[in-house]
Amino acid sequence: MIRRLRALHPRVHALHAARKTARVRSPHTMKIHEYQAKAILARHGVPVPHGEVVFNATDARAVAERLGGGTVVVKAQIHAGGRGKGGGVKVVKNPAEAESAAAAMLGMRLVTYQTGPAGQIVQRVLVEQGLRIARELYLGLVIDRASERPVIMASREGGVEIETVAEETPDRIFKEAVHPATGLNAFQTRKLAFALGLEGPQVGQAGKLMAAVYQAFMDSDASLLEINPLIVTEDGQLLALDAKMNFDDNALFRHPDIKELRDAAEEEPLEVEASTHSLNYIKLDGTIGCMVNGAGLAMATMDIIKLAGGEPANFLDVGGGANAEQIKNAFRILMSDESVKAVLINIFGGILRCDILAEGVIAAVTDLGVRVPVVIRMEGTNVEKGKQMLLDSGLNFTTADTMSEAAEKVVALGR
Repeated sequence: MIRRLRALHPRVHALHAARKTARVRSPHTMKIHEYQAKAILARHGVPVPHGEVVFNATDARAVAERLGGGTVVVKAQIHAGGRGKGGGVKVVKNPAEAESAAAAMLGMRLVTYQTGPAGQIVQRVLVEQGLRIARELYLGLVIDRASERPVIMASREGGVEIETVAEETPDRIFKEAVHPATGLNAFQTRKLAFALGLEGPQVGQAGKLMAAVYQAFMDSDASLLEINPLIVTEDGQLLALDAKMNFDDNALFRHPDIKELRDAAEEEPLEVEASTHSLNYIKLDGTIGCMVNGAGLAMATMDIIKLAGGEPANFLDVGGGANAEQIKNAFRILMSDESVKAVLINIFGGILRCDILAEGVIAAVTDLGVRVPVVIRMEGTNVEKGKQMLLDSGLNFTTADTMSEAAEKVVALGR
C-alpha cells in the first residue's frame, strides 16, 4: 500500500521510510528526531557520539566547549533525510564556529529530497563530537511482510541514500530475517559482520551492537530503525553516527515516554489536526479531495481518480466507525486545503451507516459554506435513506453508483 502512496507523492515516502530492500507492512507511524533516537539506542548499549541538542546559538558554543573545544559537528534536527546536501550538517573546528553554524541553521528553511520544495524550519540543532572516520556502513531494521518477521539489513554503502543502493545495486545489501521466538542469533550477526568486511575484534563489537539495536527496536515497538552511517573510526571502534526511528502509533499506549517525544511542529498541520479527531489523513499534491472509510478503499479511490485523469489531494480514511461529528471534522480538514477543487466521498456503509454519513456531510457543507463540487458514491447499510437525505437537503450534491462513474464526474467537475 505504501508503495502506491509513494508513487502518488514523494512526501509519503518520508511518512514511512520503509526501504525497498524488503517488502514491509506500513502502519501509521510516529517519527522522532535523530538525537532522540540516539538517546534510545544509548540506553540499550549502542555506542553513539557525545553531544547535546540546543535551541540557540549561544548554547551551541557552550556545548562545543564542554566537548573539548575542538572539532564538532553541528546538525540540524528535522524529520527528513538528506540534511547534509541541504546545508544542515556542518563540521566546525572550534566553539566560535559552532556558534556561527548554529546561528545560520536555526530558523532556516532546510530543503531536502524528503521535505519537498517547501522545506522544513530548523528549530533545534545537535552539537556532537567530531570523529575520525575510517569507514561508513549502513544498518537498518524493518518489519518484513513477506516473512512476517523483523529483518536486519546491512550494507557497506553507508552514508548514501539506501534506496538508490537497493535499486541500482541490490546485491550490496545483506539481510537476515529474525524469528521473534529466538531473537537475533550470534551466527546472524557474524554473517552480517563478515559481509560488511569487518575483521578481528570488530566482529565481536558488531555482534554486540546489532544485538543492542535489535533489542531497542523490539522493546520500543519500532516500525523502522536506521543507522546511516554506522561508522568505523580510525581506531577501529563502531558507533552510530546517525539514527532514525519510526514507531507504530498503534503501540504508543505502551510507551508514554516515546509518545512524549512527538514534535508536532515537524508534521503537516492538517495531519496533526486530523489525528486529534482519530482520522487518518495524508496531504498530497493534487486537486481532488477524497473522503473514504477504510484504508484499502481509500487506496483504490486514489488509484481510480488517477485513472480518470485527476490527481488526489489527500489520503483520508475516516474509519469504519465514524460518526456525524467526525465526518464534519473530516470535511473541514479537507476544505482547509486550498488546492482542493472538488471532493469525492466514497463510502461503504457497514458500521458507518450511509444515513450517518449523509447527516455529517450535509452538516459540514451547510456550516462550512462549501463552494466546490461534491460527488458522493455510497453503498451499504441504509443507502436509500442516505441518498434521500442528500436529495432532500437541497444542496448541490452529485451522486454516482459506481467508483468509475464517481471518479469521472469528480475529475470533470474539478476542471
